[in-house]
Amino acid sequence: MTTIFEAVKDFLQMNLDDEPKNPLHVGEVMSCWMYLALMDEATIYIQVGLNTTNDDEVRQQLTESLKQCETQVNRFKELMKKEGIHFPPTSENRPNSDPNAVPLGVKLTDEEIMNGLSLKTATAVVHCATAASEAIRADIGAHFTHCLLEKMKFGVSLRETMRKRGWIKVPPYYYPPGMPKQ
Repeated sequence: MTTIFEAVKDFLQMNLDDEPKNPLHVGEVMSCWMYLALMDEATIYIQVGLNTTNDDEVRQQLTESLKQCETQVNRFKELMKKEGIHFPPTSENRPNSDPNAVPLGVKLTDEEIMNGLSLKTATAVVHCATAASEAIRADIGAHFTHCLLEKMKFGVSLRETMRKRGWIKVPPYYYPPGMPKQ
């Protein structure tokens, strides 16, 4: 049985092979630039989280996300260099430090770290979906779709960890007027 991921990959590959490479339009350039900035800044946040936590499960999620960000950053830098797009300015990488040396008034809790990672992952998913749908060039759409699927897959494991730990922030439930009580 074909999965949705295989179907999307096959569809995009079919369209990539025969397409002429027109210059990127301003929206595609902006999407690439913004996504690289988002991934670079997520990398800094993850490094701070790794310097803050002692929890093995949180460290594992952060490490997995860091590897994914680094892979996506490299892909986008290669694409942007080839297309002549300047890179956004970003913060410097953080050196490793001892989580036990971080003062309590400064230190993020594991729940705060994971909720921040969840927000950055959700932001990346939305950005990738928007950029993929606005891309004219199939190769640009494919880059964003690839990242979208990777982020969605990571988001599932992140959600499972957060649900297990009771860290998911749930908005208030909505009960419309006149709804029968169950």
